[in-house]
Amino acid sequence: MHRALSERASGVGQTLSRMFPTPKFLMPHAAGVDISDASIKWIVLSETQPGKRRVEAWGQEQLPEGVVSSGVINDEARLIEVLKTVRRKMPRVAGVHVALPEEPAFVFGMNVPLGSTRKEIIDLIGFEFETRVPIPPAEAVYDFDIIPWQEGESQEVGVVVFPRELSESYAHCLAEAGFLVFSFEIEPRAIARATVSREQATKVALLVDFGAKRSGLAVLKAGIPIFTSTVDVGVDRIDQVLSEQLHLSPEQLRVWKNEQGLLPSEGQKSGLEVLSGVASSLGSEVARHFNYWDTRRNDRGERVTPVSTVLLVGGGANLKGLGDYIAGRVQAEVVRPNVWQHVCSFEEYIPPINRRTSLQYATAIGLALR
Repeated sequence: MHRALSERASGVGQTLSRMFPTPKFLMPHAAGVDISDASIKWIVLSETQPGKRRVEAWGQEQLPEGVVSSGVINDEARLIEVLKTVRRKMPRVAGVHVALPEEPAFVFGMNVPLGSTRKEIIDLIGFEFETRVPIPPAEAVYDFDIIPWQEGESQEVGVVVFPRELSESYAHCLAEAGFLVFSFEIEPRAIARATVSREQATKVALLVDFGAKRSGLAVLKAGIPIFTSTVDVGVDRIDQVLSEQLHLSPEQLRVWKNEQGLLPSEGQKSGLEVLSGVASSLGSEVARHFNYWDTRRNDRGERVTPVSTVLLVGGGANLKGLGDYIAGRVQAEVVRPNVWQHVCSFEEYIPPINRRTSLQYATAIGLALR
């Protein structure tokens, strides 16, 4: 029984991360593709020399309202149409690494005996379904990443479980659009690959992906997600509030968010006053998750490694003053990471995507780095 579950969990076409990776010298050119409720973003990296990469192609296609909602595909036909448009814009690339949304996923950390084989770990994960995952193993695909920290006689792993039916829906749409899927993984894992620096690789961080329609929160341990959550606060709500209260055009909205934001201003309402509801909602959720994970204790009553940093990405990360506002709520460092740090050195190459825009491409960049 457990062998059958292991085989189903590790189906090559439905893998969630890096099962049976193709040797690099055999891997065809691939793109990182990030499908969200609002858009499809993609990026292709080419390696000019060992360890030196360049942006070969990149772009974004908007998705009509309702095609994808909270990560669930409601209209496969329309999603396939948009994916075909993306495919035409990168004709040299057929293979893709794709991000699955974290909303339908179940993410957790667990300990396994030190030295466990891959099959043993997969079997142990299957035993955890009854208490951790509200769907049976036969209806899920799941995988794990080993967290490179050792405590005593156990090894910690980060586990991701995804509904099989939904993963197959994504695979079907991508195949119909002409793509060959090399891998699936959840958004926070891809973002971590792009944003977690070598210095942060031994720490715990709280990732905040402030997107168009919602914000994703993830606890990263050595760059591996061990918890995720989604908050219904996104840039669209900010734009709606600003449009209603300040009567700004789309271009004025962009400038206002980048240059004014939450900071005080003479002669008019401060940004924090205008956006008090949105900022407070996001700040409260970030603080709640930060404080919970920052004060956790293990089974022996010992305090676990505290959260050291908040990583802020996504289109909403550019809101002026947001980092300082969150830092004040959690009393910790909040940074907008360099999403190119594992792609290139700015001394040798400047990517064609500016810093503000690049924060929206963190997921796609992380996928392209696989």
